[in-house]
Amino acid sequence: MNRKNFLKSSALGLAVVTLAPVKLLTRPFDGSEPLKAELVKEFVGAGHKDLDKVKQMLAETPNLIYSRYDWGNGDFEEAIEGAGHVGDEDIANYLIEQGARVNLFVLTMLGKTELVKPVLEQYPALINAKGAHGFTLLHHAERGGDKAKELYDYVQSKGLTEKQIKIK
Repeated sequence: MNRKNFLKSSALGLAVVTLAPVKLLTRPFDGSEPLKAELVKEFVGAGHKDLDKVKQMLAETPNLIYSRYDWGNGDFEEAIEGAGHVGDEDIANYLIEQGARVNLFVLTMLGKTELVKPVLEQYPALINAKGAHGFTLLHHAERGGDKAKELYDYVQSKGLTEKQIKIK
């Protein structure tokens, strides 16, 4: 093998070794295509206000329940989080029944004191956690109304005064 062929072979080999893992890591495990961003955005939007549309879209594309829309600058949101920060208990509960991943913010809006307080006691720094769009636990407790009143008072007693903190 002459020098020219050696350099060509080395460059090609290096490209394959470098790019192959990137290609493997950026495609879904089963070879399917990612959900279209506009479809995910529509579903997340429905999670804020339209239970019938949420049901219809999930019937057509069940894996939407796990999808997150990127609003930019690290502000990701799932449909259940939209239901949480607008205080829509019906949509949140429906999504939970369908297997959505719940989080502290949604549980706070739902007034699940027996679940939220122990987590905050174990991890006190989470009192300042930011949900989608920077909405805090205080905001979610407020959206929960009477059923979340105990959590509203609790997070305030822990020093939380902000309802929204800008996502940097």
